[in-house]
This record gives sequence, structure tokens and C-alpha cells, in this order.
Amino acid sequence: MPRSYELPPHVLPTPRGSVSEAVIAALSTDPSDRVLLPTVSGTDPLGEDAQSALYTCYELHYQGFSTVDDAWEWQPDLIRMRTQLERLFLGALRDLVPSGDDALGEMDSMSETPETGTGPSWHLRDHGTWPQMQEYFAHRSLYHLKEGDPQAWVIPRLTGQAKAAFTAVEFDEYGGGRGDRMHSEMFAALLSAAGLNPAYLAYLDEVPAETMATVNLMSLFGLHRALRGAAVGHFAAAEITSSPGCHRLVEALHRLRAPEPCVRFYEEHVEADAVHELVLRTDVVEDLLDREPALAADVVFGMRAFDYVEELFADRLMDAWSAGRSSMVTGGSIVSSESGYPRM
Repeated sequence: MPRSYELPPHVLPTPRGSVSEAVIAALSTDPSDRVLLPTVSGTDPLGEDAQSALYTCYELHYQGFSTVDDAWEWQPDLIRMRTQLERLFLGALRDLVPSGDDALGEMDSMSETPETGTGPSWHLRDHGTWPQMQEYFAHRSLYHLKEGDPQAWVIPRLTGQAKAAFTAVEFDEYGGGRGDRMHSEMFAALLSAAGLNPAYLAYLDEVPAETMATVNLMSLFGLHRALRGAAVGHFAAAEITSSPGCHRLVEALHRLRAPEPCVRFYEEHVEADAVHELVLRTDVVEDLLDREPALAADVVFGMRAFDYVEELFADRLMDAWSAGRSSMVTGGSIVSSESGYPRM
């Protein structure tokens, strides 16, 4: 869908603590200079400061920031600090997520759709308001405006049928070769239709650590060859659970009489992700483990880590909505009366 406005530049986020402040300050300097960055020991690995710092570091590998020199992507001092943050994040998840090595059994368990639930998609289907749906869109914009990108790093680390099938799923994420059918473009159209800002990173300062963690986990897995099994497990879990959740969101959007581009995005995922689940289960995970059976525990870890951070995200939203509050860190409306976007 063509856009009738000029997209703003990608700007650095607002710091959320001493670590993220140091990262953001460093990115305003010359990347050829040595930078003294603080230790991250004692930082809450799942807290606002650490997740904001990680998100900022990872964004240098995606579309970057308009005011930041591209050379910062592999600046050694920043990479050392990012590595410390990654070890904290990964270590916390390994402590919090139970281990296992039955990847096929784990997928079977995840594919069982419950008849009732208390998460955001259930709430939005039955009771959610339009402002809550708008908040949900804003949270998910961090991933959906780069949909498929974190997983793309895994492709050169796979071989054989697993690689071919994984690439086929990614081809669908990128619209099957049609720019307007890319899922990221479809979500931008959704945001516009919902009266929200469709610009990349527009809501980075509005979302909490729990939202950033869902995307940081994908980036962490995707950027490390040693975590390729976890990356595949994460992607499989996301696709297995996506179709039922998207179906509930379609029902919610019909109940709320949402604009057609909003419905279209989730209808696309109901159909596509049901197919992707089967492809990832048989042609990716099974083939990968036939070739590299030692990765079974990592695949299960990726699935369970996905579930863990998604639960944190769901709890954040439901705790706020149950109390009648906004789930955004600013606590206010994300629709500006001066934005020029339609209000509903």
C-alpha cells in the first residue's frame, strides 16, 4: 500500500538506566575511538535498562539509526558490552526455563489448543476495547515491522531439507516476492488503518521491557550460530501457536468492526502459519535433528524460552488492562490528537 506521508528518521530511544544511557551516548560519538562502557554486572537481565540496551545494540544489525554511523555495528567495545548483556539474558533464561530434549513431543504439546484462556488474544476476542487493541498493535509493531528478519540469519547455518524448507517459510513472510504482500508492509498498513503511526521504531519508547524481550530473544538466537537449534525451536513454537491466536484476533477485530487492513493481516496469518507449522515440524525440525541430534535440547530450549517471554508479555498486558490502566510505559494514549492519523 503506498504511503502518502514522509517517514520520519530512525531515532535513538530514550535511555532507561545507566547501561542503556551509556550505549546511546556512545552511539553519538566516533566509532573509531575507544569507548569506556560500564560493567553490566548487577543489571536485571529482564529489566528495562538491559532490554533497552540490548534492543539498541541489535537494531544496528537491522535498519540502524539515522544519526548513528554504520561502523558502530561491529565496534569492538560495544560488542564486548553487548556480549555481557547477552550472557546475562541467556543465563537468566536457562535458569528460568526447564530443560528437555524431546523436541517432537514439545511440538505436539504446543499444538494442543486449549478451549479457554486468559491471555491477550482471549481477552481481546471477548471483552477487549479498541484502545486495548491499538495498544496490542503498538507492542507487536516492534516485531511485525521487521517480520522474518531475525529468522533470516538462520538460513546459512542450516543444510539440506531443513534449509530449503526454512527458506520456503521465509519466502512467505516476505510476500512471495511481492513487496505489498510482505508481512511487514501489511502490518504497516494495519497500523495506518488503526489510526496509529506505521513508522519503523515509532513505539520503541512506549513499550516495556517485556515487549522488547520478545524481539531481543529472536535477535539473540539469530545472531549466534551456536544457538541455531534454539532459533529453529523458537520459530517452530511461534508458528505452532500463531494460527489459533490470530484466529481469536480476527474474531476480536470483527466484533470491534475494525478496518479491513487490520483483519486482513491476521487472516493471512491464520492460513499461512497453519501451513508453516507443518513445514517447520517435519521438514525443518525433524530434518535438522536427523542431521544434528545433539541440537535437540537447544531446540526445546528455544521453544520454551519463546513461551516464557511471551508469558511475561501477556502478564504485563493483562495486569494493566485488568486494573483499567494502559500497558504502555508512558501510561497514556498512544494516539496523538496532533498526529494526523484518524482516531476511532
